[in-house]
Amino acid sequence: MTAEDFQAGQVLLIDKPLTWTSFQAVNKLRWEIRQAFNIKKIKVGHAGTLDPLATGLLIICTGKMTKQINTFQGQDKEYTGTFVLGGTTPSYDLESEIDQRFPTEHISEELIHSTTKQFTGEIDQYPPVFSALKKDGKRLYEYARAGEAVEIASRKVSISTFEITKIEGLNIEFRVICSKGTYIRSLAHDFGKALNSGAHLSVLRRTKIGDYDVKNGVSPEDFIQSLSLE
Repeated sequence: MTAEDFQAGQVLLIDKPLTWTSFQAVNKLRWEIRQAFNIKKIKVGHAGTLDPLATGLLIICTGKMTKQINTFQGQDKEYTGTFVLGGTTPSYDLESEIDQRFPTEHISEELIHSTTKQFTGEIDQYPPVFSALKKDGKRLYEYARAGEAVEIASRKVSISTFEITKIEGLNIEFRVICSKGTYIRSLAHDFGKALNSGAHLSVLRRTKIGDYDVKNGVSPEDFIQSLSLE
């Protein structure tokens, strides 16, 4: 590809590594494209944040394709991952330590499978307090880290598929297809509550956005290496 190709607009399918922020991925790719083609300025943006502790498909748009970001963001997403039963964390994932323990002896495989039905279709969901959503000009995680209580409104999201793919002790592997704005961390937390226990998210991977599949994605390193071959 040439500098003109990137400025005219490209859709890059990146398999985001663990611990990278989506912002870091965009910045890194923008810098590498500019360096490779000696471009002073180019628009680069992502079509939907992935948490640092999640891996998987990040759609990155360049040049004129950045105008399509809202379209990509509006498409359904598919995720796979693992819930851990018996404990909750303030962030609903492994970003924070377990703060409460709950009994799990009463939870059967049958109960786990049947409980998924409560979370399919249109549901009301509260976003995690450790999230980048804004309230009164501040991100929710800023309130959370400062120990400030903040009231969060629920919102309607849609989950078309929620299946349990493996149960190994307290580790529950799942696959979910959901609408824009769905927090899988919140789903983990609410699922634990529905089981009269607790749960948090330990693994998350985004596998699809609309028709785009992470199988066709490349790591940031492989993308950067491909630039040097141009």
